[in-house]
Formats: sequence, structure tokens, C-alpha cells
Amino acid sequence: MSRKSLVVMQSEFMRRVTSKTFILTTLLGPALLIAFFAVIVMISISAVEDTSQENESHRIAIVDETGVLNTRILNQDAGDHVLVTADLSSAREGVLDGRFDAYVRIPPEVISGTTQPVLYSQEGSGFGVRGTLGSIIERALEDHLLAERNVSADVRSILDRAVWLDTVRLTDEGEEAGAPEGYAIIGGVLGMVMYMTMLIYGSLILYGTLEERTTRVVEIIVSSVRPFDLLMGKVLGIGLIGFVQMAVWMLMFLGAMILAGPVIGLFIDPAMYDLSTTATTQEILTAANISLPHISAGLFIWFILYFIGGYLLYGGLFATVGTLVDSPQESQGLMIPLLMPMIISIIFLSPVIMNPHSGLALGLSLFPLTSPVPMIVRLSVTDVPFWQILLSYGLLVLSFMGSIWVSARIYRASILMYGKKPSLRVIVSYLRSG
Repeated sequence: MSRKSLVVMQSEFMRRVTSKTFILTTLLGPALLIAFFAVIVMISISAVEDTSQENESHRIAIVDETGVLNTRILNQDAGDHVLVTADLSSAREGVLDGRFDAYVRIPPEVISGTTQPVLYSQEGSGFGVRGTLGSIIERALEDHLLAERNVSADVRSILDRAVWLDTVRLTDEGEEAGAPEGYAIIGGVLGMVMYMTMLIYGSLILYGTLEERTTRVVEIIVSSVRPFDLLMGKVLGIGLIGFVQMAVWMLMFLGAMILAGPVIGLFIDPAMYDLSTTATTQEILTAANISLPHISAGLFIWFILYFIGGYLLYGGLFATVGTLVDSPQESQGLMIPLLMPMIISIIFLSPVIMNPHSGLALGLSLFPLTSPVPMIVRLSVTDVPFWQILLSYGLLVLSFMGSIWVSARIYRASILMYGKKPSLRVIVSYLRSG
């Protein structure tokens, strides 16, 4: 890299890193992300509470035409709902005059499984009511069929037993307490952060290049700096800003992970788990069956490396778009093909988390235009073979070098053109003669 490229890089870096926008986004970015997820959780909890409030104290009539399920239904816990027995005509009249909120008709064919119960109401009942009543009727039907076949209560208790799996993650260092949900959340968050930052900093290059062309500032700049040096300096300067921001965010994230255990421990009463007030944070978390995921330093390193590689790849492509158009509106059409691979990597984020060793996950993590996000997600949730990491990153680096080569030739050929709409033939000629 030439000295002039370093000068351009330093200029781009210092001009942007000292801006109030950069400082605010660097310091407040993680806080805003946490607040965003907190709002989603609060809204979800509020929606659940609203749903539960809507389902409070419903008075529901049971019209049992089977003649055998009514008693078993009434003996079950219906929560806040009140279940009463009624015949079909009184149940229908009761709903119409407001004495009942709804009624359930259970035809005789329910026993043989050829038909299903039906819930009737004036305004339609929510999914909570349907789910509760469905579970109650299903349990009553199971108990009747088991009793009809002389199955003892002990067998019924065996069928009611629930089993879940605790997980342990095996690594080269040994065994780790399992927290698959935690690793999945971390992988998803890191993947989204990777996607957003690559998009943001790539757009900065596009609009920076476009601004220089439309304001004709570039005509002065290229009198002393080669177009290639100008492009490289701009890409690396903005990339260095992203590197600094990512490093700060990773340190903040690491600090949050270190403090997560003690903070969670403050909200747990040791007496709930028969522990003394002098119990350690680890003892409290273990008793509460809370296992925090272990984040290795290697994950942070690879996150930074993939951000740099992905940014440089897309930075070169975005810079190319900036040299081919004369307005932000024109750039939208050319940006869509560039954004599609990034969007695809986000669309398939869930399948990659669920099955990180599948062919889909491997293919997305090797293809350079999609590899940064899926590979970071895979590294978060599982142990990825080292050869796959090297192959993926090697392809990413080669693609970055190719994109810079293509961008530089087009940039050099088109940087002084203004008002001319490039065609595919013109772009090919740029690559041949650039």
C-alpha cells in the first residue's frame, strides 16, 4: 500500500472517528440494542398478560352428548374459567342472553375419533380458551378410554411423567454446562450485528464515493492521488472505523458476560432453594438451574476477522456502485443484487442455528458473499472444523482482493465521467481497459 493511500485512510478515519455521531453510536449502540430486545420482551409479556386477562372468568357451558366425559371434564382444573353442565338448547339460549360466554358441544363421535368438539360463542373466543378447553377434553377422553380398557391409575401417572434433556457441550478443554438457548441467542445477535455493520459501513463508502463524483471534488483529488490509492484509502479508512467500533462493542459485550452471573444472582432469593444468605453466585445459579454460556476469546477474534473480510468485500462492491451512478436514487437498483446474498444469510439464520452442520449451513458459510454471518453463527453454537474455517476465510480474502481489483479498474475509468448511464458493455470495457 502506497503512502498516499495511508494519507487518505488517515484522513477518512480521523474525519469520521472524531464526529459526535460515531462517538454516540459506539457508546450507545449496545445500550440501544439491549433496550430494543427489552422492549420486545416487555411487549411480549404484556401481550401474554392481556391474553390471560381476556380469558379470565369465562363461564362456559359443557354440552356432553357422549354421556361419559362430563364428570371427568368438570373434575379438572379449568383455571379461571367456570365450567357448567347444560343441554344444547339452554346452552345456546344462555350464550345469546349473556348467561354464558360460550358453550362446547361434544358429539358422541368424539369417542371414536371421527369428529371433534365445537366451541360456540357470539364474538369468538381467543386461542387461550380454545387451548385450555381442548386440553381438558383431551385429558378427559384419554382417562375414559384408559379406564374402559381397565388401565390402572399407576399407568396413568407413568404416562403423565415429563422428561427433558440437560445438555453438556464437549470441547477440547473438557465439558461445559449446557446452555444451548444461550449459545443460539448469542449466535443470532452476533449474526445480526455483523449484517447491520457491514451494511452501514458499506453504505458509507457508496455515498462517500457518490458525493465526491457529484460534487466534482474528485477532479481535484485525482490530480495528486491515483484513483486506486484513493479507493484503497477510503475503503481502509472507513474499515478501520468499523474495526475500532467492533472492538469497543466486543469489550463491552465481554464485560456484560462477566457481570451477567452476579447481576442475575442479585435477583434470586437463596431461600427459595434452601441456600444460606452466604451462598456464592455460582451456587445460586446452579440451584436455579441457570447455566450461562461460555464465550471463548477465539469467537471474538473470528468475529473481528470476518467483519474485516466481509466489510472489505462489500466495501469494494459498494464503491463500484458509487462510481457507476450519479444519484442515490440510481444506486438503489444496483444495490439490490449486492444486498441479496446478505439478506439470504439472515433469512436462513434460524436453520443454521438449528442445524449448524447441515449442507445448507456449510454452503452458506463457504460462499464468500454470505459467509461472514453464517460462519459466526456456527462458531457460536458449535465447534466448526478448522479446515472449514480456513477454507471459508481464504475464499473470503480472495474474493475481497478480486472485488478491489474490479472496483479499482472501474473506479479509475469512470471517476471523471458524469451524467453518462453505464451499460453492461461499458462496464466490461472498463474492466478490459481500466
